[in-house]
Amino acid sequence: MVLCLHVGNTQVYGGVFDGDRLRLQFRKISQRRASADEFGIFLLNVLAANRLATEAVGRISLCSVVPEATTALRQACAAYFGVTPFVLQAGVRTGMKIAYRNPLEVGADRIANAMAALQAYPERNIIVVSFGTATTFCALRKDKTYLGGAIMPGMRVSQEALVGSAAKLSSVEVAAVDSPIGRSTSESMQAGLYYGQIGMAREMIRRISDAAFDGRRPLVIATGEFAGLLAPEGLFDDVIPELVLRGLFLALTMNA
Repeated sequence: MVLCLHVGNTQVYGGVFDGDRLRLQFRKISQRRASADEFGIFLLNVLAANRLATEAVGRISLCSVVPEATTALRQACAAYFGVTPFVLQAGVRTGMKIAYRNPLEVGADRIANAMAALQAYPERNIIVVSFGTATTFCALRKDKTYLGGAIMPGMRVSQEALVGSAAKLSSVEVAAVDSPIGRSTSESMQAGLYYGQIGMAREMIRRISDAAFDGRRPLVIATGEFAGLLAPEGLFDDVIPELVLRGLFLALTMNA
């Protein structure tokens, strides 16, 4: 089996592949200074709780946007699984042409999403929208060129900014709401977070379509923690929450 791990700024998102089948998914709060033992024990507990043997994990693929966590995870993989993990980073094979001015700047999670999207929909122009700590847009041309994209605050970051900057605002649940008109402070915040993200996504999809694809709307894939929440709005052609895990699995296979 293959263990895939994406270390984000707020969560560690993982999954276990049995062959090509994604058998298990899990999340934990990301801790920048978590030790190798903390990571290792957490992973062992997740596998045990799902009745999966540690010895069955033969390979590990990971990407991280938290440099401090990458070293600890490498050590945890070696100590608890006896495996040297594959790390998706600059210099590995991706099967794509990166059109960034400096390709080293592209986040590993965005590369993983792009790889999986192009595999799922070959010969298609694609926009991948990832709703996580940040909301990111990636424009992919059907000749497997990663054109670039946009990065902006995600729903949770937007909420934290509001709460941290306004004395009378408190945290609310990030949730879908039925009306853009809130009738309390908490409802108003929820409306702003939800419909603001929808409006931003709609506008960015339109503008990227104009700039990269001559105004023709490409296939739009949503992924990330909040993709399912926004799916009913009809902005996306497909919603694949586990896209980054599938990209990590594919990258491991390509670089074996």
